[in-house]
Amino acid sequence: MQNSEIVLIGGSGKTGGRIADRLEDLGLDVRKASRSTIPAFDWEDRATWCGALTGATSAYVAFQPDLSVSWAAEAIEALSKLARECGLQHIVLLSGRGEEGAQRSEEALKAAGIDTTILRASWFCQNFSEGAFVEPLIAGRLELPAGNIKEPFVDADDIADAAVAALTDIRHRNRIYELTGPRALSFREAVAEIAAASGRSIDYEQVSMADFKEGLSAAGMPEPVIALLEELFGQVLDGRNSEVMGGVTEILGRPARDFSQYARETAATGLWSA
Repeated sequence: MQNSEIVLIGGSGKTGGRIADRLEDLGLDVRKASRSTIPAFDWEDRATWCGALTGATSAYVAFQPDLSVSWAAEAIEALSKLARECGLQHIVLLSGRGEEGAQRSEEALKAAGIDTTILRASWFCQNFSEGAFVEPLIAGRLELPAGNIKEPFVDADDIADAAVAALTDIRHRNRIYELTGPRALSFREAVAEIAAASGRSIDYEQVSMADFKEGLSAAGMPEPVIALLEELFGQVLDGRNSEVMGGVTEILGRPARDFSQYARETAATGLWSA
């Protein structure tokens, strides 16, 4: 791949930062685009889009807050058309598994007439270490409205590696990859692995959706975020995505990282220590 500029929309997120580091290590020109960058990129301010895209030949797109929101597909369609007008040749979209909104966004992207690579990712392992689950785990108790349904948690480092492969190798263009971990676990089982890796006692309790939402509201969580979490736990996490898929091996030629490896390496940093 020639040394052309790659823009990472959502470059400050769990995957974007990892992708930027990898691309820079390869000596490629890369720039992050978010509300805090110059030029800025704001999904809710389309006047910022052109400045963020200008000069790039390809882009990685991680939509915020989530592709399941009602306006996501229309925004992805508008961004894709603008990207083509700005001279971009290829967009890598971070998508979700089993989400109707994500599927609508994928179709909108493909209809824009630009080369695409779609990475459908399961729940991130890093949600336990780089998100809202961290403080409850440190406190020794995580409460979620999730029972015995299993999820093949995928490591964000695998997603980043897959995105870099897609951005740097034209063989991955106009392909869809389902990225999961190598085995499926329930949230209770995932917490048990974190507890074992940390050498601590950490409890997991399944709570009702009503109690879950009440707790989020009491903690000051914005209503749109609560509604999004309700959809993710109440609809997407219903077993439809429990199947382990081979997308990581397909695109990278190696097995996906197991949750236990993630738990051991993260526990070694002391993150979950009380």
